[in-house]
Amino acid sequence: MIKHAIALLLLFAVGTLFASLLVGYVPDSELNQTARYYAERTAGDIGAANIVTAIVVTYRGLDTLGEVTVLFITAAIVGLVLAQGQPARTPNQPARPPVGELLSTGSRMLTPLILLLGVYVFVNGHLTPGGGFQGGAIIASGMLLLLLADPLKHFSHQMISVLESLSGLLFVGLGVLGVLLAGGFLDNRLLPLGNLGELFSAGVIPVIYSLIGLKVGAEFSSMLASLSETNKTENSEEA
Repeated sequence: MIKHAIALLLLFAVGTLFASLLVGYVPDSELNQTARYYAERTAGDIGAANIVTAIVVTYRGLDTLGEVTVLFITAAIVGLVLAQGQPARTPNQPARPPVGELLSTGSRMLTPLILLLGVYVFVNGHLTPGGGFQGGAIIASGMLLLLLADPLKHFSHQMISVLESLSGLLFVGLGVLGVLLAGGFLDNRLLPLGNLGELFSAGVIPVIYSLIGLKVGAEFSSMLASLSETNKTENSEEA
């Protein structure tokens, strides 16, 4: 009873807070100085049709580095915690659980398309909504589909680690080159800006987003693989 009362009080407090924000909200009649600069100068300065991309990758590149670092730390913690909780592997593998024909066939047909969509999203992040984080998450969803279709499927942690480390190293390397050869960390003017709206434009932003997409996809895939292996170990113990 007390727990329910506390939950209701918390919900009432949160609802009151949001209600006061909603009632007192007055939309700005015009953009502030920073937003106006982004809206008016992004195309000329960065060469990216997607203003959000220009802000995330170039104007606030250090924030992107921090987000990628946080995701890497999360993936590393998940892998370490799950690895410590796993007992020694036994040579006897559990029998493959039954999987529906629809899921098995669908995974083989859809996974290549999902991976292609993920690549498309992060390669075109400077032109259309999307980018490295979104594309990487889409790629990881393809890995999840494979695990759903075949719960005993094993992914090489070494290959995932090499891909994640290499993409992260190149990402930081491009940031440092921006400091040395251009105007700052992750400055996209290491390459020509090209023509606005074309695929090969916005300097190195497509390259940066491709590296971020590969890194994020590898990190999410690593977490999925670790969780899958833990589940397989628990199932084998129960059997």
